[in-house]
Amino acid sequence: MIPWPEGYGRRVYDTLDSTLSEAARLQQELTAPTWILALEQTAARGRRGRSWTTPRGNFAATLMMPRKEPPGVAALRSFVTSLALFRAFVAVTGREDAFALKWPNDVLLRGGKVAGILLESVGDHLAIGIGVNLAHAPEASTLEARALPAVTLREAGANVAAEDFLNILAQEYAGLEDQFTTYGFATIRSAWLAHAARLGEVITARTMRDEITGVFEDVDSAGNLILRTRDGAVPITAADVFF
Repeated sequence: MIPWPEGYGRRVYDTLDSTLSEAARLQQELTAPTWILALEQTAARGRRGRSWTTPRGNFAATLMMPRKEPPGVAALRSFVTSLALFRAFVAVTGREDAFALKWPNDVLLRGGKVAGILLESVGDHLAIGIGVNLAHAPEASTLEARALPAVTLREAGANVAAEDFLNILAQEYAGLEDQFTTYGFATIRSAWLAHAARLGEVITARTMRDEITGVFEDVDSAGNLILRTRDGAVPITAADVFF
């Protein structure tokens, strides 16, 4: 049995509207990092207000953490979280080469999206929302135009329950969180880049104002995507990325 990481709380619900919403409701009483898992979500939300439901058999959780650093530093935990997901996926499938990390906050399985991350500031806490298609994937008709296809972890040969996956993910996250707080972002960044999707290839980043196409050259020390364009290196703070 995988041990639960010391210093982390754990709350499991049968059904919630949203683990992020529950985290916000609990913020006044949570003094330690706490994982909140729902076996079913009825009103989840994603980036830019996108909404969806989480059926039973999938994974929907939020890690609620007291925030001690400036927002820009706290936001780097999207890389900590995606790297923890990557390692948890490898642990349950034994197939490292099947997975890749898509900037800024998705995990891919053979080019399809298997997991996503959403960070929100909630008072003096950071809420890290995580969704994983363990057994079910959204219909293609429900996805945004140009979005990658949705796939399931089951397609990689893993048949794991949400609570069991939480134990694995929480342990992987705790180790990387210790690394991040002790040594900073540099080692996390290097490990993330080692598994980055389309590094060195041409991609398109769509911001709120425009689209920028260039070679995915790097992720800098602030977590920005660096695209090499005809006008030189362009740092991008927030965008949707398309291949």
